[in-house]
Amino acid sequence: MENVIFTIFDIFNFGLLVFFWWFTLKHYKTLPARIPVHFDFDGKADNFGSKHYSFITPVLGTVLYFFFVYALRHPEAVNFPVEITELNKDAQFLIMETFLRWLFVLVLLIFMNGQDYMFRYSFDDRVKPRVPMSTAILSVIGSLMVVLVLVGLFK
Repeated sequence: MENVIFTIFDIFNFGLLVFFWWFTLKHYKTLPARIPVHFDFDGKADNFGSKHYSFITPVLGTVLYFFFVYALRHPEAVNFPVEITELNKDAQFLIMETFLRWLFVLVLLIFMNGQDYMFRYSFDDRVKPRVPMSTAILSVIGSLMVVLVLVGLFK
């Protein structure tokens, strides 16, 4: 059963990455020559650059995707917060495989939210991000806390 769930997760993650590239390519031709590339804590653009910078986050997302795929295929190469023994190996690997897939979803959604905000801000500096960055970062930290508790329970 877990293989079916992981396969669905993997297809979803790959589809999310493809959607991210499609979204970027679709909006690229309509972007102005200069777009915001960095925002301060208030959500105001404080640095601008060429519209070619819009490809940075999809490239980073792709690199992360391949890094996570490698880590999932070689779990012995990943650092764990507890010592891996024959008794806890299956549980720890299951937690790691689930968390990496979930973490990729969160990170890619954060990248996509930033990309969407950057594109919309290019045309109207009064727009707000669809998801506040604090909420996005807290979701990653909350997920990490859940994983650390699970890892501790299945030492």
